[in-house]
Amino acid sequence: MIERIWSGESKIYLLLLPLSWLYGLISGLRQLGYRHGWLTSWRSPVPVVVVGNLTAGGNGKTPVVIWLVENLQRQGIRAGVVSRGYGGKSDRYPLVLDQNTSTEVAGDEPVLIFQRTGAPVAVAPVRSDAVKTLLNQFKLDVIITDDGLQHYALQRDVELVVIDGVRRFGNGWWLPAGPMRERAGRLRSVGAVITNGGKARENEISMELKPGEAINLLSGERCQVVDLTRVVAMAGIGHPPRFFQTLSTLNVQPEQTHAFADHQPYTEALLANLVNAEQSLLMTEKDAVKCRAFAQKNWWYLPVDAQLPAESAEKLLALIMSKIEKK
Repeated sequence: MIERIWSGESKIYLLLLPLSWLYGLISGLRQLGYRHGWLTSWRSPVPVVVVGNLTAGGNGKTPVVIWLVENLQRQGIRAGVVSRGYGGKSDRYPLVLDQNTSTEVAGDEPVLIFQRTGAPVAVAPVRSDAVKTLLNQFKLDVIITDDGLQHYALQRDVELVVIDGVRRFGNGWWLPAGPMRERAGRLRSVGAVITNGGKARENEISMELKPGEAINLLSGERCQVVDLTRVVAMAGIGHPPRFFQTLSTLNVQPEQTHAFADHQPYTEALLANLVNAEQSLLMTEKDAVKCRAFAQKNWWYLPVDAQLPAESAEKLLALIMSKIEKK
C-alpha cells in the first residue's frame, strides 16, 4: 500500500499532505539553523564522506559504501565507517564493532560492512560521537558515513546521493505523503549522484549491482545460483522486489517469494517454516548476517557488488582523494 501511495497511484497521499508540509517546514528550518550557525555542528579532523539518499527505503547505499572502502583500501587509504545502526539496540554508544558483534546490537548494515571490508566500523545515534571514537582508536585517513545525509550536526566534505533509478522520487512529496526526506532540488548541492539501476540522467553516475555466486551460510560452499534446486527466495531490505528481479535476470524462478520489512529480526522457526528439506532458501547478504547463528544446510545467500563505469569511478575516487590530500 505504501508503495502505491508514494508512487501517486493511490490518491490517499492527498490526505497526508498537511503532515508532509509540516515535515518540510521542520526540515527546512533545521537546514537553515545549521547553515547560519544557530544550531551547532562538528567538523572532523579528517575528511567525511556521506553516502545518503533523499528518499526513505533502500536505494543501494550500503553496496556503495563497501565499494568506496574497498577501492580506497586498494590505494592504501585507511577508511573508517560510521552508521546510526538502525535495527540494533546496544547498552552503550558509541559501539565499535568486532568479530563478535551481532546485528541485534549493531544493526545489519554495519555488521555487513565490517564483515565485507574489515574496516573499523562504529555506530552511534550521534554520528560525531562515533567518528571521535574511531579516531581515538585507529589511525584513519577518511570517514565514510552509511546514510546521514540529513544529519547536519556532522559536517561533511563530500556528499554522495544514491537514488533508485526505477522508482526515483515517486510522487515527489515529503514524508509521509511521499518518500522524500528532502526535495529533489537538493541534488544540485551534492558532490555526485549515483543511480542504482534504471537509466541514469544527465550528470548522474550509473550503477549496477552485480550478483556473485550463491554462498551457503553453514559451509561457505559456492555455486552458480541457477544450480540451486527449488529456490524459495526471501528479502528483508528496503525494496525486496529488487532482489526478486535480480533473480529473474539470472534465470532463477523461485517457487515462492517472501518479502519482509527492512531490518526485520529473524528467528530459526520463522525461516525454517519457509522451506522443506528439498528446497533451497535464498536470501540477500544483508539477511544472511542476521541468520548465521541458526542457519540450516539448505540456506544460501547471494552477495552483490556495486559496479560503476570506469571513468566515473576514477573521478569519484579522485574527488575523495583530493579532500584527503588537503587535510
